[in-house]
Amino acid sequence: MSNTVLFELGVEELPARFIDDALQQLESKTKAWFEDQRIPFDDVKGFATPRRLAVQVTEVAEKQPDIEEEAKGPAKKIALDDQGEWTKAAIGFSKGQGKTVDDIYFKEIKGTEYVHVNKFIEGESTANLLKEFRSVFLDLTFAKNMRWGSYDLRYARPIRWMVALFGEEVIPFSIENISTGRTTFGHRFLGEEVALHSAEEYEDVLKQQSIIPSVNERKNNIHEQLLHLEKEKQWNLVIDDDLLNEVTNLVELPTVFTGAFNEEFLEIPEEALITSMKEHQRYFPVRSTEGDLLPFFVGVRNGDDRHLDTVARGNEKVLKARLKDAQFFYEEDQKGSIDEKLEKLTRMVYQEELGTLADKVQRIKAITGKVSDWLELDDKEKAQAQRAAEICKFDLVTQMVDEFTELQGVMGEKYARLFGEDEAVAVAINEHYMPRHANGEVPSSKVGAIVSIADKMDTIVGSIAIGIIPTGSQDPYGLRRQALGILQTLNTLGWSLPVEQIIDLVHNFYVELSLPTRSKEEVNKDLHEFFNLRAAYLLREEQVDPDVVDAVLVNGINVYSTTLEKAKLLVEKRQDETFKPIQEALGRVLNLAEKAETDEVDPELFENETEAELYSTFTAMHEPYVAALENEDPVKAMEILSELSSPIHEFFDHTMVMAEDVKVKNNRLGLLKSIAYDIKKYADFNAIEWKQQF
Repeated sequence: MSNTVLFELGVEELPARFIDDALQQLESKTKAWFEDQRIPFDDVKGFATPRRLAVQVTEVAEKQPDIEEEAKGPAKKIALDDQGEWTKAAIGFSKGQGKTVDDIYFKEIKGTEYVHVNKFIEGESTANLLKEFRSVFLDLTFAKNMRWGSYDLRYARPIRWMVALFGEEVIPFSIENISTGRTTFGHRFLGEEVALHSAEEYEDVLKQQSIIPSVNERKNNIHEQLLHLEKEKQWNLVIDDDLLNEVTNLVELPTVFTGAFNEEFLEIPEEALITSMKEHQRYFPVRSTEGDLLPFFVGVRNGDDRHLDTVARGNEKVLKARLKDAQFFYEEDQKGSIDEKLEKLTRMVYQEELGTLADKVQRIKAITGKVSDWLELDDKEKAQAQRAAEICKFDLVTQMVDEFTELQGVMGEKYARLFGEDEAVAVAINEHYMPRHANGEVPSSKVGAIVSIADKMDTIVGSIAIGIIPTGSQDPYGLRRQALGILQTLNTLGWSLPVEQIIDLVHNFYVELSLPTRSKEEVNKDLHEFFNLRAAYLLREEQVDPDVVDAVLVNGINVYSTTLEKAKLLVEKRQDETFKPIQEALGRVLNLAEKAETDEVDPELFENETEAELYSTFTAMHEPYVAALENEDPVKAMEILSELSSPIHEFFDHTMVMAEDVKVKNNRLGLLKSIAYDIKKYADFNAIEWKQQF
């Protein structure tokens, strides 16, 4: 008997975006299910096309391994009564193990004898266990589910057939009214219904039915065809990974074809052309070897190479209609003026409680002005930033952006140039949407970055002020991504702007404008916690350990780039043996400082030289240390702070802090509290788990 298991779930066409995740789930859940059932196997291989999800498990054992184990029961004194008879505890234990009291023996553990029995559990037949595999199919989760017919099951798409084979034998189970069998289906147009003789032949049979069931093989097949075409035509194809993944999951048998469009459409901005081809038609755009966009496209057909000319002509007609629309939009959008378009923003609601898009633009302008002052921009840059903020949303009323929402900002930049705006202003309109996705490119220009931060901060503060706070996976306004974008922009450009300063600025605008908001204190708390969580996430992405993250964020984010540098330095220091005495010294200060009621210090109350020496060292290092922190130089600040190590150890070696004289005790605690204030300006050293590293 073949020891390969096959499960296939046949469905109506799945959305391409569902397939990769569903396949990963199926593979991992299958492995976990076999391990939980204690069924030995060799490997799990997944398959997926728009019409099927399948998994093949090789070298599957025919039964679970037998188990022999020793079961421990109650102590002997509980198992036997005074007359040496078995108690209810002993009898109940033996019955629970499927044994009798005759099987009991005693075994001493740490000086006490306990009841034991040997258990033998015979492994169950794999064929019987496999009938429960249906739970794996039912456990798959999808972004959206649907119901069909009169069934209660909610699933990504209606289930049409199921194959379940253990070698040559069908594994019987059903989901709704669909029962398992050995019948699968080939390509919708090129294949037919076919019965599988065994689980091993699955992939070969499907290939005979014009299907490439392996996602990776299908993707590589498409990529090779694209590269061959590129070489043959001497083109430079724009092979986008996301588009390649998508078309891979749209077809079962890929065949590449080419089409063309009229050169007159090349007058349309290429971003609009590319968006029409990639996002709407799933075509690969074509460039010349010099990088110029050419009037051609490459598509992937779900089928063989017959009648490709007809397929190409049909696709050309569809694309021509889309490009005609884009051409019309482009020409119409250039009519009128930017001011006329801005006037339309007064009639577009941004958010019911937060006003129109025009209201939002006014807030962006105010925030931009304040940030420009903080960064000490010159008059020309300030004017550019103000103009960019003023017109940053004008393209939202254009027909091109209405049709291709992905082009917001991109078309704004192009139209701004056509309307004669300053180049820095035009670039900023595009850049203020950056980063557009996680780990995306941040604005490179100063003006673009300021308007980007102003826009995102307004969105975040406004949303949280009216109670729209991301929870779990719910973040409809993308607030988390926008907060990360602000922090990444500040870090990349190295701006010395404390994050909390920007938060408070924008929040105060909302209070001054009397916009609907919860209590100021509540909103302020939520805003700071929200940004702290985002900063913590970014720090962990930089391989900073969670305890170090907590330590450096004890006083908030402040200047993010400096906080990041502090964190990385502390990660290094925790591996440095020579830093151990410094860490111990600072930690001892923080511990005892918690007992202090005041930070007042009177040198007249010092009773020994170590007190005076510690006080002298501290007062000498305080100003340079604070200056180093203010200058965003955490390395220098750490060097200065480390100078306290020896005096601190000397102090504790020769001084009883909790002296009987209350004044002396409070004075010593006050000194430690003063030092602790400075230490915590850097980080909470006691939050870091130092000992595990030494």
